[in-house]
Amino acid sequence: MVRNLPDRNLLPCASLLARRDVLRVGALTVGATLVPTDWIAAKESSLDVAPGKSRADSVIFLWMGGGVTHIDSFDPKPHAPEEIRGTLGTISTSLPGVHFGEPMPQLARIADELCLVRSFSHDSNDHLLSQAYTLSGRKVTMAQLFSEPNLGSVVSYLHGPRNGLPGYIAIPGVTRPGPPPYNLFVAGWLGNGYAPFCVGGIPEQPDFTVGEKQLNPSPEFHEDLLPKDLQPLEGLSSGRMTSRLSLRQQLDLVRRQADETAQSVAQRKQYEGAANLLTSPSVRSAFDLSLEKPEVIADYGQTKIGQRCLQARRLVESGARFVMVDYGYDPDYGNLWDNHNAPGQNFPHISEMCRRGYHLAGTDRACAALIRDLKDRGMLERTLVVFLTEFGRTPKINSMGGRDHWGMCGSIFFAGGGTKAGEVIGASDDQAAWPITQPWGPADVAATIYEALGVSTDLRLPDQFGRPLPVLDHGRTIAGVF
Repeated sequence: MVRNLPDRNLLPCASLLARRDVLRVGALTVGATLVPTDWIAAKESSLDVAPGKSRADSVIFLWMGGGVTHIDSFDPKPHAPEEIRGTLGTISTSLPGVHFGEPMPQLARIADELCLVRSFSHDSNDHLLSQAYTLSGRKVTMAQLFSEPNLGSVVSYLHGPRNGLPGYIAIPGVTRPGPPPYNLFVAGWLGNGYAPFCVGGIPEQPDFTVGEKQLNPSPEFHEDLLPKDLQPLEGLSSGRMTSRLSLRQQLDLVRRQADETAQSVAQRKQYEGAANLLTSPSVRSAFDLSLEKPEVIADYGQTKIGQRCLQARRLVESGARFVMVDYGYDPDYGNLWDNHNAPGQNFPHISEMCRRGYHLAGTDRACAALIRDLKDRGMLERTLVVFLTEFGRTPKINSMGGRDHWGMCGSIFFAGGGTKAGEVIGASDDQAAWPITQPWGPADVAATIYEALGVSTDLRLPDQFGRPLPVLDHGRTIAGVF
């Protein structure tokens, strides 16, 4: 659980603003998520990435906020005492001598497609500090929780939108650590225009601790992931929308002839991007899971994590650059990964919790389906998949049958995007408590993602005041990933 701080949930994910504003004559600021002013200025000043050096064209960032238990998933210790290993068994993987926890059979079968890191480590057990660090690659204090840009925001700044899709998309982008809830999906000093386009918009119930939770809720769930901003306004036909856009463009032409400054060019580009997002059938279809074949949906699983992973594949297939699958704090399931088993959590013993279809078992199914699907479609080679959480859980199970925060050791994985398949990097001790090899932290993960995209970590980007700040202030590419 995290400490109480002043409510900062007023920092929302970026979105398209009110749809009526798109159609209002004179609406000049709509679409900042798509083509922000300083991105255009940056492009005009030849700020770019290393040409021809990228290994990946897109990133799917599997963000498991809350602290996934590594000892029950990717780094089991079958010979440890039961108070450490729990009651779960282990299973063989497709890599000789490598075992996963019992709830992970599908990822075990395709372990030869993964680049697993078992020595993920840093020095904080605090959710807020660790999540801000992991989302940005930059170590923060409590005063800096919202100041550093997410990795996706940096990618969006450098590359911008593609095929009409925003540069950084979060599915659904509404989970919040707490209580009270905090929005850590931010663009920090890059400006709000680079925050993620959140499919879920602003959460209706940002405090996931509110309301009663079922003791054993069903993992089966139909989640509407079609952004409300893409729904047609009631009583407004596509013809009327086009007419309004045409009128707006005619008025813009008159204004541009009088004052075609750099700022006005940027505003015009923003408006055109927003209009494209609202009127493009191909963009809308990229978000529409109903267009998928039933057998594909069944492979991912009719769960929240399954549907989110499937939509990530659809978006990347349609051209999205950086897509975050956001799965951690939930109004139906509570603290998905933060399994202390405190009295209010209504969880079973951690070993039983891991078997649930919305916990490790369902996540295993969805992530394995995603990697198989990307490979079958010929997309895995140029799509970097990153499974990331802020820290592991304590090796010793507590007196309530849960595991607590443990920043010192955890497990993450990469797949695709030029990474070495079938690689296991690092190792922990016989209780999964400490790395016994080179530890790798959040900044190193960030450096590895940037390496895949051909982004130099020495690159400096201007903040909102024009001051040049480094893409990353420490960290290096994880040895053995490429």
